[in-house]
Amino acid sequence: MQTQTVKIVITGPFNAGKTEFIRSVSEIDVVSTERKITSAPEKVKETTTVAMDFGRITVDNDLVLFLFGTPGQKRFDFMWEILSEGMLGFIVMVDSARPETFREARSILETFHAYAPTPYLVAANKQDLYDAWDVEDIRVALRLDSSVKILPCTATKKSSVKNVLLELLYSILAEMDKHETPQELP
Repeated sequence: MQTQTVKIVITGPFNAGKTEFIRSVSEIDVVSTERKITSAPEKVKETTTVAMDFGRITVDNDLVLFLFGTPGQKRFDFMWEILSEGMLGFIVMVDSARPETFREARSILETFHAYAPTPYLVAANKQDLYDAWDVEDIRVALRLDSSVKILPCTATKKSSVKNVLLELLYSILAEMDKHETPQELP
């Protein structure tokens, strides 16, 4: 049997944890286009992704996930459409401790859903921080109905990242099953 590859995009606002998410599970060294931030009024971090991050994880002999992380800064959003081509699902990372980024996260979610109506979920990252918002409060802030999966996440913990990826993978497989046409017997 041939190995199936699944392209998953990890997107979200600046500093939501996209690069760390991919680094936590990738079995290869992450291909990253991070550059030093030269001027930021309140430096949250030293670098930013300018094109993409790329990682890979083998689920089993038949299935490999290709993980593409998008830049979070609006000035690099021209990469979003390019990275969304061929994706079978996407994850919107939200920094649970920075509610000022929730509106931007909602906008990014709508943008990616417009590129391709594929399965998606929201990963409420940084749930290990004391000031992290509760997952259901984030749902309300993002104006998402109960059918959208929002999962707690800590991007630095491999087990947490795997849980998020598996949930999305289950959604992708369920969607693929819906679209398969039954074979007629000769």
